[in-house]
Amino acid sequence: MPNILADEKDVRFALFDVLKVQELSKTEAFASFTQDVMEMIIAEALKFAENVLFPLNLKGDKEGARFVDGRVFSTPGTAEAYRALADSGWLTARESEDLGGQGMPNVLNVIADELFLSSNFPLMTTAHVTHDGAKLIELFGTEEQKHLYMEKMYGGQWTGTMVLTESGAGSDLGAIQTKATRRGDGTYTISGSKLFITGGDSDVTENIVHLILARIEGDPPGTKGLSIFIVPKIIVNSDGSLSGVPNDIVCTRIEEKLGLHASPTCQMTFGENNDCIGYLLGKERAGINIMFGLINPSRLGIGAWGTGTASIAYLHALRYAKERIQGGALDNPRNRVAIINHPDIRRILLTMKAYTEGMRVFVYYLSYALDLSRVSSSAEERERWSGTVDLLIPVLKAYCSEKGFEMANLAVQIHGGYGLSAEYPVEQLMRDVRTATIVEGTTGIQGMDLVFRKLPMEGGAVFADFLAAMDDVAGKMAGRAGWQAYIDQFKRTKAGLAEMPAAFSRQTAEGNKAFPYLKANLFLEAFGDVIMGWFLLRSALVAEERLEALCREKGATDAASRDALTAGDMDAVFFQGKILTAKHFIGTMLPVTEGKLASIAWNDLSAWEIVERAFGG
Repeated sequence: MPNILADEKDVRFALFDVLKVQELSKTEAFASFTQDVMEMIIAEALKFAENVLFPLNLKGDKEGARFVDGRVFSTPGTAEAYRALADSGWLTARESEDLGGQGMPNVLNVIADELFLSSNFPLMTTAHVTHDGAKLIELFGTEEQKHLYMEKMYGGQWTGTMVLTESGAGSDLGAIQTKATRRGDGTYTISGSKLFITGGDSDVTENIVHLILARIEGDPPGTKGLSIFIVPKIIVNSDGSLSGVPNDIVCTRIEEKLGLHASPTCQMTFGENNDCIGYLLGKERAGINIMFGLINPSRLGIGAWGTGTASIAYLHALRYAKERIQGGALDNPRNRVAIINHPDIRRILLTMKAYTEGMRVFVYYLSYALDLSRVSSSAEERERWSGTVDLLIPVLKAYCSEKGFEMANLAVQIHGGYGLSAEYPVEQLMRDVRTATIVEGTTGIQGMDLVFRKLPMEGGAVFADFLAAMDDVAGKMAGRAGWQAYIDQFKRTKAGLAEMPAAFSRQTAEGNKAFPYLKANLFLEAFGDVIMGWFLLRSALVAEERLEALCREKGATDAASRDALTAGDMDAVFFQGKILTAKHFIGTMLPVTEGKLASIAWNDLSAWEIVERAFGG
């Protein structure tokens, strides 16, 4: 069974036809990344995902990480795959050449994220937290710390972790109790327990560099009192070699989880014998600012994971629907047909296609915006793109992770009873990607971030300007045959969305403090729906223009010859698919979005007003 992960044609269409990211090669920073180079890198990424990552992931789900006598053992082949990932340059692709990287633009790197994270999140989450830990040491560490830790983490010799969560401090990091005590020689003794630590122990590399949030004795409570420390599993000598002396760190167990079986999620004890040595990274009490300096790229990566999972789930469901013979044809019940010929199956598949392709453009667009916030020629443009990134990051992270799970769930539905069996990969995709809605801030946290922090940016102008920019493509499509009703629907839904910030302000001013909390997630989802509609419209516009040019080239000047072309020419079929996908989403999904907006405007506060005992139980 081939490992179908992504539609290469759609990836290239989104990048080069819709977003035109090849324009980056006109900038000094990315001059070497021409379209030809980008296409070569995409092909290599897909090959690595198909041949190395996805097969290992299927194996890892069945075998899982093992915890034996206080040690974690990974699925056989994991260490070799991690080494291959590093040796191929993917671990440091975005970094400068002096750090072993290629200086790759974010928009190109996120394609690898989409493929790699969805193909094997257990392995890639180790790669991501290792990269991010090394990046923090690069940005905030001393020259000695960079030499001792960063170089080997970037080089793939050592892995890293981010050690935040405690039993009483999950999303509320201010409640962290782990303590750091000064030792008199500039180091600290770390003591405390942590849980849900990805890769807290493993045999993938010979050392693990933990970055731990802890509170120095005497520092104030809350997040303002937290510092961050480098805590190696094995103490490192001053020349960078391993001393062979283990730090006072114990993995007490690994979690039994719904999915991600190959990823060891560890409970960790630091300083059980009062001899866990930590080294301050950056300044005291700057831990939160340091740790969250990389929050946007991390949340972008989770959005890419959800999108990539939707892609794999859709393609496997599509293949199954074409092969599975079940039931009779609509116009001739005696004629047994593949299930793709049943109306409800086609509705589900086109819904999956719409979300997958819309999310893909969304992820690429925001990555491209991240690049443009760095390389645009004017400060005004850089600031505008930076504001766009800040506004949309919580939407992308929450929306794409939630829809990634929904699309995997729909893939299971398409497979019927077989979808629940391990014979097909869709049940694993559904189990694994459920985590995406929780890590890097739950969907609820993203909703609150959007409503309380992002909507008010520049007095609401960032949000308003972003919506106003959608009018351009709507205007171009409105004059095209067969589109007016769809454009009217899009504009009506967008106008309803634009009214929501005023509704939040009005209810808050009237003393309904719970209102924005109750409605934040619904607003985020509606915002995501409108964004999907926008990107699918942009794709449809390009597709119509390309199809019209193809018809002229092939001499398809009347309806019959045009129909014949779209029935046989693969490019014409692709473009027609884009057009009908956009129409399906706007005509089927956006009316539902209007209902979500009506729900917000309805101002029902029942969930807040109900007394606790009335919930029952």
